[in-house]
Amino acid sequence: MFSREFTLERIRKIADYQFGKDVGEHLFPDNVEITFSKGTGRIRHIYLNGVLLATLNPTTGLFTLTIEGARRVFSSMRIKRLWVKIRSDAVPFVEGGGDVFAKHVICSDEEILPGEEVIVIDDNGDVVAVGRAVLSGAEMKAFKRGVAVKVRSGKVKNKRGKD
Repeated sequence: MFSREFTLERIRKIADYQFGKDVGEHLFPDNVEITFSKGTGRIRHIYLNGVLLATLNPTTGLFTLTIEGARRVFSSMRIKRLWVKIRSDAVPFVEGGGDVFAKHVICSDEEILPGEEVIVIDDNGDVVAVGRAVLSGAEMKAFKRGVAVKVRSGKVKNKRGKD
C-alpha cells in the first residue's frame, strides 16, 4: 500500500482542486484519520478527532463534506467560492435537512455549476448545510421556482439522526 504521507498529500491535492488552492492543508491537518474501503482498498472517509469531515466519492473522485468539513473549507478559502446564501426565514428548514429552493437564495457564487458540492450559509456567513447544486449559481439567483440545492446534511440533526 501507499505511505501515510502519500495518501495525505493525495487527499489534500483533491481538496485543493475541488475547493481552491491551499484548502487541503487546512481541511486535512497531519493528525486526520483516513479509513479505506474493505472491498476496494480506496480512500473512503476522513476524520479529525473522531469527527467525520469528508467522504471521497468513488464515482466522481471528489469529496462530499459534512457540516464540520464545510466549516473548515469555508473558513480556509482566501477567495470564497461554492457558497449559496439563503434568506433567514428559510434557515430553520434547511438546517433540518430541507432542500434550498431558488426563491430562498439571496445570492450565490456565480461560478457554481450544477452537480458541484456547495456550502449553504446564512446572512452572517455561518454554515447551515451542505449539498449538491441543482442549478448554476446564476440560475439560483434568477429563478424563483424549483430546487437550487439538494441538501445532504443540515446543521441540526433530523429525526433519522442524519448529519
